[in-house]
This record gives sequence, structure tokens and C-alpha cells, in this order.
Amino acid sequence: MNKPLVSVVMVICNVDRFLRESIESILGQTFRDFEFIIVDFGSTDNSRTIASSYAEKDRRVQVHEIPNCGLAEARNAGAFLAQGRYIAVMDADDISLPNRLQSEVDFMEKHSEVSILGGATQWIDEAGNSLGIHRFSNHDHELNSPSTLAFPFCHPTVLIRKQAFMQVGGYRTGFTFGEDYDLWLRLAEHFRGANLEQVVLKYRNHPYQVQSRKSRQQSLCLLAAQVSAGCRRDGKPDPFDSIKEITPSVLASLGVSEAMQQIAVTRDWIRAMYEACQYSSALEAALDALQSPEWKSAERWQTADTRLLAARVYWKQKRFARGLLTAGHAFMTRPIMIGRPLKPLLRWFRFRKASTRAPQPGRGVA
Repeated sequence: MNKPLVSVVMVICNVDRFLRESIESILGQTFRDFEFIIVDFGSTDNSRTIASSYAEKDRRVQVHEIPNCGLAEARNAGAFLAQGRYIAVMDADDISLPNRLQSEVDFMEKHSEVSILGGATQWIDEAGNSLGIHRFSNHDHELNSPSTLAFPFCHPTVLIRKQAFMQVGGYRTGFTFGEDYDLWLRLAEHFRGANLEQVVLKYRNHPYQVQSRKSRQQSLCLLAAQVSAGCRRDGKPDPFDSIKEITPSVLASLGVSEAMQQIAVTRDWIRAMYEACQYSSALEAALDALQSPEWKSAERWQTADTRLLAARVYWKQKRFARGLLTAGHAFMTRPIMIGRPLKPLLRWFRFRKASTRAPQPGRGVA
């Protein structure tokens, strides 16, 4: 039997609410040369039953059960089973558009220098209503720098060359909620990435995704990934090759103070509320943070980035003068950011100006 070109990997654990729609979005792809590996890592709802029902009808679907574990370990279990040249990540509450795999494979086959490819997304709420279009960077310094401060892809859109994935060792299990960012930082040291301009996935975003415990642990994992990358850049041993759990005390032992950790957690929590469309809460938290004594020890880029986020909330609330003033404060805090921070506002302004001439329903702001 010939090996498939693509291995789609989905991990599931108590996700039956949206699972059928996600699975069917893969089975309905215009590209057909794939296997669909679904790894259940401890479901107690109907998730396993739903996935198995598709495996009975379509031989491309394989369902594997493993004991309950962390997300990174579950993703590895699926990826290490992959037979394809490419691994396509898929999450159980999202919807791949019909041409996703075809578009991604076509690009990768033409660009052998690229080892990880993402695409634009249409964000939707739990009912499937559009929350706007989000596009990701194609700037070389953001996509191909192992020191980038943000994951420049939407993880469930990515197609990765299996050879590259295996070379860097896959996901690291200590990075409970930041496994994608840590993987990218290690990939960026050896390989190139790119993003498609076209929308390839409907990314489901809903308020109950914002959980304080998860958000805090994710922030710590992102800090750990940055420390880890810094050690590798300096030619030092990577401390997280042997660390199994990322905790505040572990980060403190590596020079990340309690204040630095709290600033990162607060900033990421504000961003999480913003992305969940809880704009009033995000704005209140941002303003409180910027006025707090601990924020005096924040780096200039953190202060500028938080001010920019507040400006974007003002823009969402149509408080345009306040938004421009706050964006100006972000620029004054860190002038080098002027190109990046004002892009969302300028794109929004151009969209609004164009829409007064010819309405274009369904578009959004990145």
C-alpha cells in the first residue's frame, strides 16, 4: 500500500460538542491523498465513539487511544504515527475549508525551502458566526527568527514537513500549553516558514476558552520557551531538555523574576480576553495593569504592546480619538514599534473607508 502524502493529526479529549463538524471538514477536502490520525487521550464523553464511527466508514481514518496525558504528548503520539511527507495539524473544534490541504500542499511542493506553512483564518464563535478575518505575518524577520516574541502562525492551520518535525524532536512535553511556540522556535533555528494569504480554516473562539489556570500556565510556558531559545543562541545547554514541568520556581532559578512572570501573565491574560471578544474586560485589565506599581519594572515593548492592545479595544468601541491617543502613547514608549502597532489600526481605517463606498460583508480586521 502506498504511503499518503499528508498525515492529518487531531487529538481529542472530551470535545464531542464540535467534533463531527471538524472531522467532516477534513473528510470533505478536495485533496484526497491523506490519512487521518485521531488520538483520544482520555475522553469520558462521546468523543471516542464519534471518532470511531467515522473510522468504520472511511479507511483513511485511524483512531488510537492512549492514557490521559498532556496535550504535547498526545500530539506527539499522533505525529510519530504519521506516514506522510507532511503533517497537517487539526484541532477538534475548528473547521478546515475544503481547499485547505490542496492549497497548502501545492505551495509546499513548489517551495522546498519552506518546512512549516500556515494560513489565514476566519474566527467564529461557538454558534459559527463570523468574528472577522485574521491574517498572519509574511515578514521574514518575524517568520524566520528564533527570537520572535510571538508564534507567527495559527497552529491548527499549519502543514509541517515530517522530516523537519522529527529532526527537532517534535513537541516537548514540559510545554503544557505552549508546545506550538516552543516547537516553532526550534524549527526556526534550522528551517524556513511561510503563511498563505488565503483563509484556510475557521478558527472557533468562545469565551469559555479563557480559563485563568490555563492562561497562567501558558504564559509561563511562553516565557520558558524564550529562555530556552536564548540559552541555545548563547551556546549554552538547553535547561528544558530535562525539565518535565515548568513552574514559577523553575523560571526564577533561571533568572526570570516573580515580577517579570506576573507582568507576562497579566499581559497574556489581557490578550486572551481581547481575543475572546471580551473587550470591556480586556480594556479594564490593561488600564489597571499600566497603572500598577509592578508595571514599572516591565520592559518598554511590554508597556507599548499593552497600550496598543488598549488602543485596539478603543477602536472596537468606536472611541477613535481615544484609540489614536493611546496608540500614540505606545509609539512614544517604543518608537521602533511604529510600523507594527499601527498596521491593525490603519488596515481597519482603510476597510471602514472602503466599506462606505462599497460594503463588503464577511471581512474583518487582522
